[in-house]
Amino acid sequence: MSSFSRCIITFVASFAFLSLAIAAPAVAADRPNIIYIMADDMGFSDIGCYGSEISTPHLDGLAEDGVRFTQFYNTARCCPTRASLLTGLYPHQAGVGHMMNDRGVDGYRGDLNRQCVTLSEVLKTAGYRTYMSGKWHVTKVVDPKSEADKHNWPRQRGFDRFYGTIHGAGSFFDPNTLTRGNKYVSPFADPDYLPSQMANGEYYYTDAIADHASRFIHDHHQASHEQPFFLYVAFTAAHWPMHALEKDISKYEGRYDEGYEAIRKERYQRMIELGLIDESSTDLWPMPEGWKESEHWEWDKRNMEVYAAMIDSMDQGIGRIIESLKNTGELDNTLICYFQDNGGCAEGYGRGGKGGPRAEEPSLKPLGDDYLQPNMTPTQSRDGFRMRTGKGSMAGPADTAIGYGRGWATVSNTPFREYKHWVHEGGISTPLIAYWPSKIKRRGELESTPSHLVDLMATAVDLADATYPKTFHDGQTIKPMEGKSLLPAFLGKQIEREAIYWEHEGNRAVRAGNFKLVAMGAKGKWELYNIAKDRSEQHDLSKEMPEKTEQMAAMWQAYAERANVLPLNPRGNR
Repeated sequence: MSSFSRCIITFVASFAFLSLAIAAPAVAADRPNIIYIMADDMGFSDIGCYGSEISTPHLDGLAEDGVRFTQFYNTARCCPTRASLLTGLYPHQAGVGHMMNDRGVDGYRGDLNRQCVTLSEVLKTAGYRTYMSGKWHVTKVVDPKSEADKHNWPRQRGFDRFYGTIHGAGSFFDPNTLTRGNKYVSPFADPDYLPSQMANGEYYYTDAIADHASRFIHDHHQASHEQPFFLYVAFTAAHWPMHALEKDISKYEGRYDEGYEAIRKERYQRMIELGLIDESSTDLWPMPEGWKESEHWEWDKRNMEVYAAMIDSMDQGIGRIIESLKNTGELDNTLICYFQDNGGCAEGYGRGGKGGPRAEEPSLKPLGDDYLQPNMTPTQSRDGFRMRTGKGSMAGPADTAIGYGRGWATVSNTPFREYKHWVHEGGISTPLIAYWPSKIKRRGELESTPSHLVDLMATAVDLADATYPKTFHDGQTIKPMEGKSLLPAFLGKQIEREAIYWEHEGNRAVRAGNFKLVAMGAKGKWELYNIAKDRSEQHDLSKEMPEKTEQMAAMWQAYAERANVLPLNPRGNR
């Protein structure tokens, strides 16, 4: 090849690159950055702008300058919710109808299947950079010794960068399966993020998630500002164990002295004043006395103080993410959506038996900085103290493993029935705050359109001007999206849909218009409620309206047959 020819080729290539570089910012400016923030195991009333006494000024600020949805839904459990959010499908269609265990049929494999695509996979095809910080929990491959099968890890499912945990729960001071990219790391031997570099001088997972999300925003601005980005932030707050920093716990000392009912009534009244619920159509249903701790009240009050501190800390982290957007000039053209993976958790984790105070001296050998924590619940703290559970072990420090229990979960889910696992309103209702300064002009308004996590894929595809694929993963046929873009609802317009569906552990529901059909367990009878008049599901209409009940039951059955729900909860029917 002559030198002249080489010059021509070089000139053409340079011109093409320059043209792309000039065109890219214009394209990026037309499409927003998208940030989806999800909290873990929190109830509908647990943040300030949804009625809580817990301090969440940054989330409240997003709500004040954005839109709050009053009837947004998740799937009642963490793994199915994450699968549904990531794929825009109902969880069984993505292979995650239950948890991370293979139950022998396609809807319950415990791993994202190859007939779905993730938000990151779709948005990358539209020119987005993609980042994730936090909890993954949509694969059963969590063995630190396994290097062969990571096809369902974040980097293999479309994320350019990842920091977080592959597993679903664990210590906030020493999380298991902590991963940077594709490699497990110890929080005490990670040169990219050492405890000494943190504001509090100690490792705390909520801070680490927020700090990495902020880092990704700043790094994107430095290296790829001509492209829009998608950032998925999956906090583990406020999932058990109840772990928090003392500086945050101290803010809530004494705040819950009045007890469950007083806090519940405060929240209920505040929710009415905010317009989130209507007193004439949403009762505060009676809380059974047996759900309240009396003998060990000081212990259980502490559990709620720590729970509040965990949420407070998460909000502080969200504040740092917002500040990063301001510092990089990205805030105005960024859609931020905040929501939760299921209702408050009534599980009895760490609440059995009798506990006690921390020993004066460690009884076990301290663990090295490079030790990889393999257990959901550690057997000891890094400094050699045995883990403490049971009534009397005051939650908060790294050597405790306790949940906040059914009484406080009832407070979290004010004013609704049931909890995580169940598909009554307490199990599936979540806040949704949508904030996008350049587009959403409905400052502080409420949106009552019934909506679901499956809508967030359709929303992202709409805003990114992306093409949702018919085939992917080497020619695999991809199931069509189930959701509707929420952009019309953001702008105060209507969304048309037939129904929204649920199934988890045999608990079933369908919402069509104002009516909801719901059942507890695979053998439970159908209950019918008019949600517009009875949001807390107190007045069963199934006997008064048998034709409506039969019609909606048939709708649910048709959904179950097409969406890999059947056989219903295999090997686990209740």
